[in-house]
Amino acid sequence: MGYRYKCCWVLRLQWVMVLKLKTRFQSHPTTANVPLRDIIRSTVAVEHPPPPLPPPPSEPLSPLSFSTLPSPAICASLLTCSPASSPFIMFAHHHSEHLYVLEDGVARIGARLTFVLRVFAFWVSGFHHYFLHFRREREREMESGLTNGVLVPSADDKSVVGGGGVKDVYGEDSATEDQLVTPWTVSVASGYTLLRDPRHNKGLAFTEKERDAHYLRGLLPPSVSCQDLQEKKLMHNLRQYEVPLQRYIAMMDLQERNERLFYKLLIDNVEELLPVVYTPVVGEACQKYGSIFRRPQGLFISLKEKGKILEVLKNWPEKSIQVIVVTDGERILGLGDLGCQGMGIPVGKLSLYTALGGVRPSACLPITIDVGTNNEKLLNDEFYIGLRQKRATGQEYAELLHEFMCAVKQNYGEKILIQFEDFANHNAFELLAKYRTTHLVFNDDIQGTASVVLAGLIAALKLVGGTLADHSFLFLGAGEAGTGIAELIALEISKKTNIPVEETRKKIWLVDSKGLVVSSRKESLQHFKQPWAHEHEPVKELFDAVKKPVIFALSNPTSQAECTAEQAYTWTQGRAIFASGSPFDPVEYNGKVFVPGQANNAYIFPGFGLGLIMSGTIRMHDDMLLAASEALACQVTEENYAQGLIYPPLTNIRDISARIAAKVAAKSYELGLASRLPRPRDLVKFAESCMYSPVYRNYL
Repeated sequence: MGYRYKCCWVLRLQWVMVLKLKTRFQSHPTTANVPLRDIIRSTVAVEHPPPPLPPPPSEPLSPLSFSTLPSPAICASLLTCSPASSPFIMFAHHHSEHLYVLEDGVARIGARLTFVLRVFAFWVSGFHHYFLHFRREREREMESGLTNGVLVPSADDKSVVGGGGVKDVYGEDSATEDQLVTPWTVSVASGYTLLRDPRHNKGLAFTEKERDAHYLRGLLPPSVSCQDLQEKKLMHNLRQYEVPLQRYIAMMDLQERNERLFYKLLIDNVEELLPVVYTPVVGEACQKYGSIFRRPQGLFISLKEKGKILEVLKNWPEKSIQVIVVTDGERILGLGDLGCQGMGIPVGKLSLYTALGGVRPSACLPITIDVGTNNEKLLNDEFYIGLRQKRATGQEYAELLHEFMCAVKQNYGEKILIQFEDFANHNAFELLAKYRTTHLVFNDDIQGTASVVLAGLIAALKLVGGTLADHSFLFLGAGEAGTGIAELIALEISKKTNIPVEETRKKIWLVDSKGLVVSSRKESLQHFKQPWAHEHEPVKELFDAVKKPVIFALSNPTSQAECTAEQAYTWTQGRAIFASGSPFDPVEYNGKVFVPGQANNAYIFPGFGLGLIMSGTIRMHDDMLLAASEALACQVTEENYAQGLIYPPLTNIRDISARIAAKVAAKSYELGLASRLPRPRDLVKFAESCMYSPVYRNYL
C-alpha cells in the first residue's frame, strides 16, 4: 500500500522525474535495490530546481490522452501483481536525464534503449501540465532486454511460448486460469490505438503528415477526406435507415468511434438529428436498451455499491467533471419504470449539453442509480442489464441517494452541477427540496420544463394580448412537470405585479386522474398538489370561454402526447397556438399550413447549465429560471410570430444557448452566487468562448 501513495506523489509533481536516456546500457548495482522514496529524494532536490519552463505551444497539438501517465490505482496494481507479468512503470520529465524503472516493486536505474522523447507543455489555468508522447523509433538495435520500452525476458526464460520464439512478455499466454495477469494497455495516442480513441480519431481525415508521424500508414486507406465530406457521407448513410432506432444506434456507434464528428453532425443537423438522439427515439432505445447495449457510456451505481460509491466515482477516467445527469429509471419520459435501462436518458441529455450548450464532453458524466425495477416485463427479460429485484424504497433508497450526493460533492467539489432526471414524483420533489441548499442541483422535469413553457407563454402574449396576470391556466396532469410549470408561472406573475404568490396561484388550475383539483379534495391530495386546490365556478363551454387558446401537449415521446397538432388545430377551428414536447409535422387546415412549435427542454437546460458552469455558481435560485425564460422568449422574431411559432428555430440553438447562459450567469452574479471572479465584461462573448468546438484539431 505504501507504493500506492508514493506513486500518487510522483504523478502529482509538476516538474519532476524520470528518464535518464543513455546510448549504452549501464547497470547501477549500488542503486539496484534502492527504495523508491530514496530515489525520489535524491533526484528531486530543493537545491536543484528545474530549468525555466518553455512557453505553451500553439496549434497543432499532439493527440495525447490523460492516460499517457498511468493512474495511481494502476501504479499500485502493477507494483503488486504476480512476477509472471513482469510489470514496470516509467515516469518522465523533459528536463530530466534519468530513467527509472519500477520492476516488481523495486526501483532500478538504467537505460537499454534510446528513445526519441517528445514532451509538450500545455498551459491550463496558469499551471503547466505535462503529457508525454513516446516516439517508438529505434536509434540503434537493442543491446539487450528492452523492446519498445518493455523489459523482455532472456531467450531461456519460461515466458517464451509458441513457435518462432514469440515472447509472452506479460505472461498472458503462459498463465493458467487461476493466475493473475495485468491488463496492460497502450496509452500513447499513436498507431492503431489512435484510431480506436474516439476523442482523437479522425478516420480518413488524418493528413499525410499525421499518418507518417503517428504510425498510421497501412492502417487507413490512402484517400484523405475532410471533415465536411465525412459529415456528408454519414448523413447520406443515416437517411437510408427507415427505422428510427437504427439511426439512433448508428449515431451512438459514431459517438463511440469519432467524438468530434458525432458532435459536428448533431450541431449542423440539429433539427433532423435531435429527435434521433433524444425524444422521441430515445424512449424506444431505453425500452430496448438491454438488447442494443454495446458498451457503457456512463456509470452504473447499484445497491451492490452501497458504502463504496466514492470509490465507484473514482473509477471514471475523467476527473474534471462539471455536470452530472443522474436518473433512477423509475419514470422514463411517459414510459414508466425502465430501471437500469433508463441510462439512455442521461447519455442523451449530456450529448445535448455538448452539442447545444457547448459543455466539453469530457466534463459530462451520465449516471444511473439502479435500485431495482417493478417492471415485471424487464425482470423476466433475459437481456435486462440491471438488478433483478423489486425497487428499493424508504430508508434503503434514501441512504443510497444520500451517500451518492455526498460522494459526488466530495469527489468533484462544490460547483458540480447535478441534474436529476426522470425520478418518480414523490422522489423528485423530495430530492430537490432536500439538496437544493447544500448542492448545486437542478431537476429538468420540474424546473427545465417550467422554464421552457414559461418562455413560450411570454412569447405567446404578443399573439393573444394582455399580460400573464390577465389569463387563466389549466393543466391536464398534476405531476412534477405540471406543478413545476404552475409554480414558475405563479412566481413570474408575482414578480411582475407584486401580488403574493399565494394569490397568483389562484389563476392556475390543475386536473389530475380524479378530476379538477379543488379545495373540497384538499385532505386527500398529495402535498405538492395542495397549493393548487381552489374554489371554482362551473364553466359550461371551455371553447366559448377561451377565444385564442394556447395549448401545450408536453408528454414525451410523441405516442404519449395529450393531443396531436392536427387535433388541436381542428378542434379549435385553427384558433389554437400549439406547441408540443416532441415534434409534429406541419398541419394544413382550411387551406392554411400551421407549423407546430416544439416546447423542448433542449431550448433551456444546455444554456442554463452553461451559465451555471461558466460563472462558477454554487447554488441554484428560481430567479435564474425566470431569467432563462425571458432570454428565450426574446429570441422569437416577427417572422416566427407570423408562422404562429412561439419558439425560435432550433437551427440557431447555439446562439440561443449562449444568450441564455449569459442571462443566467448575470443573475447569478447579481444574487452573489457566482464564484468566478472577476465577472467577465461581455457575458455573451464569454459564453461563446467557453463552447466546445467539434472541428478537428491538427496533430504534430
